[in-house]
Amino acid sequence: MKNTLPKSIRKLIEELSKLPGIGPKSAQRLAIYLLHQPSGRIKDFGEAVIGLKDGIVFCEKCWNIAEDKVCPVCADEGRDSKTICVVEEVLDVVALEKTRDFHGVYHVLHGALSPIDGVGPDQLKIEALFERVRGGVDEIILATNPSLEGEATALYIQKGLKDVDCRVTRIARGLPVGGDLEYADEVTLSRAIKGRGEF
Repeated sequence: MKNTLPKSIRKLIEELSKLPGIGPKSAQRLAIYLLHQPSGRIKDFGEAVIGLKDGIVFCEKCWNIAEDKVCPVCADEGRDSKTICVVEEVLDVVALEKTRDFHGVYHVLHGALSPIDGVGPDQLKIEALFERVRGGVDEIILATNPSLEGEATALYIQKGLKDVDCRVTRIARGLPVGGDLEYADEVTLSRAIKGRGEF
């Protein structure tokens, strides 16, 4: 079917399908949807994509994306700058901020250790984290994903901080809200039992 489509649509489909979570069928639907939009809307969309990186920098403290040298979280004097939550990606900060339960600051690693993919400590912002901790903090919360790579990253950081005088904690893991016990794996159930709290 692709061969019957004009070259410009095939090129758009090809580029859209490179995006995470967008397969060939979704890319085709998006391309055809865009084709039916008014030219002004397509122009606005294109300009938004082209200007995506304009004015965006990395926060000099936490490596989150920002419009200034310091992101809004780090600039907020009401936050506890002595409690640092370490996350893999920028969107992890967004997710945690939605809870409104964390009042410290963040450190974005921009990935997780993955030797198979050629991602080692030097490709991540781990050394920048160690430098921040040397400046004096009370607690480091390791909030990397509960994947093999996330666990390896958390362990690497924990070992790197063993001689530093600060508390190192790991976010609790367990069952999602609405989940059924019978469908949970043994590791998740075990962590849910071990991480239980007062009710």
